[in-house]
Formats: sequence, C-alpha cells, structure tokens
Amino acid sequence: MQSPLNEFSLPLLTDLYQLTMAFGYWRQGRAERGAVFHLFFRQMPFKSGYAIAAGMGPLRQILAGFRFLDSDLQYLATICGNDGKAIFNQEFLRYLEQLKLSCDVDAVPEGTVVFQNEPLLRVRGPILQAQILETILLNVVNFQTLIATKAARICSAAQGEPVLEFGLRRAQGIDGALAASRAAYVGGCAATSNVLAGKLYGIPVRGTHAHSWVMSFDDEAMAFSEYATAMPNNCVFLVDTYDTLQGVRHAIEVGRQLATTGHRMVGIRLDSGDLAYLSIEARKLLDEAGFEDASIVASNDLDEHLIETLKHQGAKIAVWGVGTKLVTGYDQPALGGVYKLGAIQDEDGQWQPRMKFSEQPVKSSIPGILQVRRFESQERFIADAIYDELLGGVDPRRTIVDPLDPLRKRLIEGDVVHNDLLKPLLRDGALVSADECLEVARERANGQLQRLHQTVRRLVNPHEYPVGLDIALHEQRLKMMNR
Repeated sequence: MQSPLNEFSLPLLTDLYQLTMAFGYWRQGRAERGAVFHLFFRQMPFKSGYAIAAGMGPLRQILAGFRFLDSDLQYLATICGNDGKAIFNQEFLRYLEQLKLSCDVDAVPEGTVVFQNEPLLRVRGPILQAQILETILLNVVNFQTLIATKAARICSAAQGEPVLEFGLRRAQGIDGALAASRAAYVGGCAATSNVLAGKLYGIPVRGTHAHSWVMSFDDEAMAFSEYATAMPNNCVFLVDTYDTLQGVRHAIEVGRQLATTGHRMVGIRLDSGDLAYLSIEARKLLDEAGFEDASIVASNDLDEHLIETLKHQGAKIAVWGVGTKLVTGYDQPALGGVYKLGAIQDEDGQWQPRMKFSEQPVKSSIPGILQVRRFESQERFIADAIYDELLGGVDPRRTIVDPLDPLRKRLIEGDVVHNDLLKPLLRDGALVSADECLEVARERANGQLQRLHQTVRRLVNPHEYPVGLDIALHEQRLKMMNR
C-alpha cells in the first residue's frame, strides 16, 4: 500500500538545481540525448560489513505516477532570478506539462545485501528526465537503506529474538516515521508500534500500556488488574514505574487472576535501570511463580551494541523494543548515497563513458553502463564484480580490482555460479516488475545475510567483503584518468 505522500504528485520533491539543469538541457536542444546515471554509496554505514537495499517499493509508485500537475507548473512560473524575472519561460513549462517518463530503470531487488561503490539503481534515458529523478531517488533509497541496515544489525545482535520497532515518537516527521517502520521491517524487525505503518504496509503491530496508565491509579496492582480486565488478551505489564521488582510481583498477582479466566500474562516490560540485573531477577520471580512462558521485554535507548553487551552479561530478555537509535540512524544519520553520470550518447548515438575526477580518490566515479555480478560458491557469496555492459560483460580473466587501490586484486577461482543484481524496474517509463509484498523483501534480506560469511556480519571490525571493478573496466578507467 502507499505512503500518504504518494497521493500527491512528487516532481517538485527535488532540488532546484535539477530543474535549472533540465532547463539548460532543453535550451541547448539536448533534453532527449541519452544518458546513464548510477545511484551508489561510497562508504559502508555504521562501519558495517554490509548494507540492506531498501526503498524500491515506494519508488515503483513514485515513478509510475510521475507527472507535472498544473499547480506544479504554476508554482515554477513564480520562481525568479536575481533580476526579479522568472527563471523558467512558458515554453519550457509547456514542455514539462507534456513530459511523460520514458526512462529505463534497473534496481537491485529490495532486501538485497549490497556494498560500497556498486550501483543499487541505474537510470537510462533522456538526460533531462534522468537528471530530474536524481533527488527523489536519493531521498527514498538513502534513508530506507540506512534504516534497513541498522535494523539488520540490531536483529543480528538479538540473535534471533524478536525486535520491535518503537521509534514513531522520535522519528523525523510523519513520512520519516512511516519510511523508518517500513525499512526496519525489511531489515528484520518483527513488528512496529506504528499503527499507520501497520495499516499501510501490513506490518504486525505491538504495544500495551505506558507509565501514565499506572500513574493514573492509586496503586500499581490496581492499574495492572484494571488493564487485564480491559484487555485480557494483550497483557504485557510495564513494571518499572515505581519499584521494578515489586512491579514484577504485582504483575504475577494479576497473572494469576488472568489464569482463572482462561487467559495468560504475555510478559513484562523493563524500560529503565540495570536491564541485565533486573531481567535476571525478574526471570527468577516469574519462574518461581510458574510463569516460565512469560516473556521479558526490554526497551530504553537500545541499539545493537547495548543488546550485544546485555547478551554477554546473561540478561534474560526475550524481546527487544528499539526506538530512537533505530529510526533516526542515531550514530550515522545519513547514508551518503550519490547519483553520478556514467555514460552519455554523442550526436551519432554512440555511448561515451563519463567519469568524475577528484583530488579525493574516493570521490572519483566509475564510468560506463554498469552492472553488478555476484559470485557464489557452496551457497556463500564470495565476491562482487562491477562491470561495464559497453565492454561486453565480465572479462574472461575473472579478476576484480579495488577501485581505490589498484594493487588489491582478486581472481574469481573455482566452480562458481553468478547472478547479475540490477533487475528491470521500468522500461520506457512503464513498470515491468511485479509489485512485491514487504514480507518477500524481508525474507530476501534474511536469506542473503545467511549467505555472507559470519565475519562479514560481525558488528565491530567486520571482514571486508570483496567488491571490485572487473579488470577490463579497471583498465578503461585508468586510461581515462591518464588522458
């Protein structure tokens, strides 16, 4: 289902310079010249060994409905330059009014494990159109890939125990919250507290009561009892409003009352204090009272590192509620993805590779019409090769070269299978791929993570998964750099 923002036309969700360049292309008669752009990121988020691609589902809807409305054009006509005159003339605005997206778009399927420098998305079509799409593509893919990656790391730390996304109240705005809930589910979270996200995306929703419920009664035991009466099939009691372990005892009392009515206490939640100590002591109380199946849920500014620490301390936590540090990408608030021109057609229709040079090697781009080939052996991913379709595919030498260090090479040896990651999303502006439910992307992410070596998945100082330029592409790039 759609995000509320998808009910509106989104061509103006862009930076002004995309439209000023579009106007320049149109004025020069180059608007229809073919171009290829690639969306990728240069550095792994969170110092992680991997990332999880996300946002392709919403992009399908955005691209399928891409058009300039009358109100869009009326607004563009009001934008003035430093002389007080309109920067866009009426003839150009009429061109935009008639604009119909005709680009080919290829993308990695949502939930795919991805790495630095390799394209997550490729746009091929008229340069004016491809330029206008840049900002919206980056906005959607950057944020959702960031949050899906953070969620996958948190779920990894939880070692298979459910992680609940609790971040709505701390998220960056309404659509930021919805996008974060969606991406967190792709990354592995089991449920969300965000009811609208549950409605829109089919994500399971979870939640019981807050401290204010307990504080509204004269005593804690009464608060738990009344909640159990109101909602006997959803009883996870928040026990740390006053004295945490006494709160556990009160929950046990009400749990016994529930049992007499044919219901069961699902568990308790800890939201403050020494979570390791309190969960261990709470577990003892629950087990001694016969509530071995009652879960202990923990929240309180958790992230993957704190969860891992609590695990090492023997905490008896079975469900993890993670909010702020998940939905905000707390320790890295942006992915830093970029969108670069890789090739352009000349006046004869021949493709010419293009490359951005930079005094910072990391910012030098990769020329060509790029594809990513993933090699696999014994159901394990072993390396990715970025290759140029203009050069005819992967070089028979099957060697990849680090984009930043030409001395680092790797030969793809042995009996391997391969898969090209970029798949058709649009052809001539029309959707060609089937719409996937979110569960498929979530299962893809989980399945692909299991095919990475465990050293790549570790949270701190992960092993670097091999990603390199196909050797023929590397050699062409060197020639362009040395001209």
